Amino acid sequence: MKKNLFTLLLILFIPFINLYSQTYEDFTYVNSEVGYKYIGSYDVNKLNEILTTEAESFSDFEVTFSSVANGVKLYRVIYNSEIPEMNNKPTVASGLIAIPDIENKKMPLVSYQHGTVFTKTDVPSFPDESMETRLMIAHFAGNGYIVIGADYFGKGLSSEQDSYQVKASTQQACLDMLKASDEILNSMNIEHGPLFLSGWSMGSWATLLFLQKLESLNIEVTSTSVACTPTDVYAMINRWIHAPEKGDAVWLPGILALQLSSYSIYYDLPGLMESGIKAEYQQATRDFYENKITFEEFYSKTPDNVDDYLKSEFKESSSSGENRYWEIIQNNNSYRWRSRTPINLYFGESDEAVPVYIGTLPVDYQLLMGGGKTISVSAGKLADHRGTFKYSVEHSKKVYDEILKKNN
Repeated sequence: MKKNLFTLLLILFIPFINLYSQTYEDFTYVNSEVGYKYIGSYDVNKLNEILTTEAESFSDFEVTFSSVANGVKLYRVIYNSEIPEMNNKPTVASGLIAIPDIENKKMPLVSYQHGTVFTKTDVPSFPDESMETRLMIAHFAGNGYIVIGADYFGKGLSSEQDSYQVKASTQQACLDMLKASDEILNSMNIEHGPLFLSGWSMGSWATLLFLQKLESLNIEVTSTSVACTPTDVYAMINRWIHAPEKGDAVWLPGILALQLSSYSIYYDLPGLMESGIKAEYQQATRDFYENKITFEEFYSKTPDNVDDYLKSEFKESSSSGENRYWEIIQNNNSYRWRSRTPINLYFGESDEAVPVYIGTLPVDYQLLMGGGKTISVSAGKLADHRGTFKYSVEHSKKVYDEILKKNN
């Protein structure tokens, strides 16, 4: 008899959730903590379509991708994890493994961390709904790289609330996804070679934090590439509040809606959202965070700029940064540690969300700290948020290919 997840969470004497007892149908279980399910494949024609027609619809920023070499098999993954901010509460998370359909039994692996999404299933484990994931699948998995991606807590099949920009939970979800992928690949007699990390936007923030976690555990990462990176969230929000620019993205209030809502739950800050957002927009914010309305509906009910969305006292408090929320935000930066891994930071000179200065902060910081080689790469003067991502996907694969070539 299958037990309900919430019943299992009440059994405090059991440190992990037994996936066998869950209602996840048609999954193959490697063990009681990891399962996977074949959800389809992309053939060469589909992958080339993603890199041309779909990529052009996603962003008209011109990037030419090379043709793919192989098809890809797609697997949805479920795995046990725990929520650090909630006293290591046991949970089940989901993600994706995309495996090249080739004979090689040892392939390089890219862990891709997805960016901000405004639905529950615009994530790696639902690749047909996630254009950024499809681009990574097409360009990397379509050319011999295994691609994995965690959905984060609250996304995909997770029953939790959205853990948007919650540091330790993001690290934990990514780490346990990597471990789960190892288990699944081993069960398939597939060995992965060098590990690479990639991410875009909020996903690049997640990628750097994941890198920090892996380095602390002495897990080797060959190279990391991130695009449009909000390295210092505190500085970035202050820029949005106190020095807004005409070209700022109209979806910035949506980011704050998710962040303030998730922080109120994961960091035990009841009333945080209400203290920051004007009363007339609070219901729309709740509904948006809980996936009861779409971003389009949220946008129709709220301002398209941060200044009109937030309360004046909340904006004023950002300057001193001394209350608990701002202290957490400052601690949740993604660059202030001494890294030993080479990092490429891609930025767009017309990025409507992440200022160039914020996206390139780690360059001088790692130089100052004597860290690993960290360089910034411009996608060009016309590169906006999405265009920079396209550029980074194409360029970073060349970087990774060259590293593999030198190491062989």
